[in-house]
Amino acid sequence: MSKVWFITGASRGIGREVARAALAAGDMVVATARNPQQVEAAFPGEADRLLALSLDVTEEGQSQAAVDAAVARFGRIDVLVNNAGFGQLGAFEEVGAEDIVRQYGTNVFGLFNVTRAVLPVMRRQRAGRIFNLSSMGGTKGFAGASVYCSTKYAVEGYSESLALEVAEFGIRVTIVEPGFFRTDFLDGSSVRYGSKVIEDYVPSSTARRAAYDQYSHRQAGDPAKLGRALVTLAGAAEPPLRYAAGTDALEGIAATLTARLEELERWRSLSASTDIVESAA
Repeated sequence: MSKVWFITGASRGIGREVARAALAAGDMVVATARNPQQVEAAFPGEADRLLALSLDVTEEGQSQAAVDAAVARFGRIDVLVNNAGFGQLGAFEEVGAEDIVRQYGTNVFGLFNVTRAVLPVMRRQRAGRIFNLSSMGGTKGFAGASVYCSTKYAVEGYSESLALEVAEFGIRVTIVEPGFFRTDFLDGSSVRYGSKVIEDYVPSSTARRAAYDQYSHRQAGDPAKLGRALVTLAGAAEPPLRYAAGTDALEGIAATLTARLEELERWRSLSASTDIVESAA
């Protein structure tokens, strides 16, 4: 049975490749973006199975309107891919408060807006799959990415808890944790850097930015392969709660988990010492 996908941030990068893979699998796709004309241009001849919609995920009303249009066209939503987002880089002190609000507005509250609109549809169906795009930066910190990583940690905690809340309705949640993929993420058209100049941070920030500029469009991850992987996961009887995408994510996340376990054991006695010890009667 073919599925109906609802994908945010589908005009380029991972979102576009997920849409491409779903269409190749014979499914229907609601591809949303701030500029839906870019989506239509990327998929000529797919008008029967593709609905391109304008959506700024930071606007809650637009999320509901897009979901209503999707259901009116295809009757259901089987798979939600919360992909819209961008990277706010720079040391924490270099990033202004308004830029932090903007980062959370898209990466966290935008994801909330779309999910809030889709969940009633999936509950009525008693079935659905949700893919929330996190990052390996949602499992480990990166210097110069404190604000961005904090949004992805938020997505992780939210998604893990949401999975427990909606499982009884046949809805499964998977947190997607990509490493570095060859998209526009590090390109000047997407990534943003801190606007404040603080002399103490200039040497390290300049070096990191130069390294990212050099790495942009040379990342090892193939977004087309990730798109096909999500199609595979959407059809899995028991999808994972977390899916690490790319060898860099596999290795980085594994090393972080190992270090956390070692630290937990190293401080075990002090951790246990904070319990209240009831005196024997």
